[in-house]
Amino acid sequence: MATRRTFIKKAAAGSALLMAGGFPYESLAAERSQKLTILHTNDVHSHLEPFPMDGGKYQGQGGVAQRAALVEQVRREEEHVLLFDAGDIFQGTPYFNLYKGEPEIKAMSMLQYDASTMGNHDFDAGIDGFAKQLPHANFPILIANYDFTNTPLEGKTAPYTTIKKGKLKIGVFGLGIELHGLVPESAYGNTKYIDPVMTANTVAEKLKKREHCDMVICLSHLGYQYDSNKISDMVLAKETDNIDLIIGGHTHTFLDKPVPVLNKSGKETMINQVGWAGLRLGRLDYVFDSKKSSKLSNAQSVIIIKQTRGF
Repeated sequence: MATRRTFIKKAAAGSALLMAGGFPYESLAAERSQKLTILHTNDVHSHLEPFPMDGGKYQGQGGVAQRAALVEQVRREEEHVLLFDAGDIFQGTPYFNLYKGEPEIKAMSMLQYDASTMGNHDFDAGIDGFAKQLPHANFPILIANYDFTNTPLEGKTAPYTTIKKGKLKIGVFGLGIELHGLVPESAYGNTKYIDPVMTANTVAEKLKKREHCDMVICLSHLGYQYDSNKISDMVLAKETDNIDLIIGGHTHTFLDKPVPVLNKSGKETMINQVGWAGLRLGRLDYVFDSKKSSKLSNAQSVIIIKQTRGF
């Protein structure tokens, strides 16, 4: 009888909670899940100011101040936000010609980027020129397939990093393009290029299996796609495992939404890229369930302009 009375009391209490709207199954589910917002740029090429109002295609677009306003807006609205860049920070405006990258790196530090990789134009002031700007960076430069031994960059970059966001552990690594034939040898010095597919498989497996990362992101300056057999993000996605997202650069490709590619194991790797010159800011919203399986819930490539709303 006591057991029956206890059951009836608990059932009655549960019914009361339901009638009062106080048995929050949806709230409990929400607590078990977590949203992660990833913002990204690539190939900004020293465009710190918006394009001039001269009737051109991109007039009024871009600019680091307008980008900063968008990033700040998202950070106010979302709890867990990451900001990345996929290389070619330098070269393209008089800012670089005059200051050799200092204002670009300082701007990224003020925007609190979480990490960046290197592009071929980041060697335009020489490898020592890039190294001189690193004291202005409060974010890591990630590049896993360049060996900087016996160069001014030795020990000043990292192959990968891990970032904690709430309950999630995010692994991030960088890949650079073949420099020979693209960059003067005098600019990259003793830098040794390592096969990016082999490197990616090694690093991504380490991040996923040994570091137990819930998500692995590659910051790639390989380029989106080529007509030749040159290694691109599309090739990288197909020939690797354990990469969840490739944030790309180099080819200045404007993707309106990320492209899904099946990897070696038949699982989906997303590729995204947002053009060049800081004209757009990529946004990817992932929701992780209680088992930390992720689903892309929203993807936007937003034009950076003073009138931008609803980001």
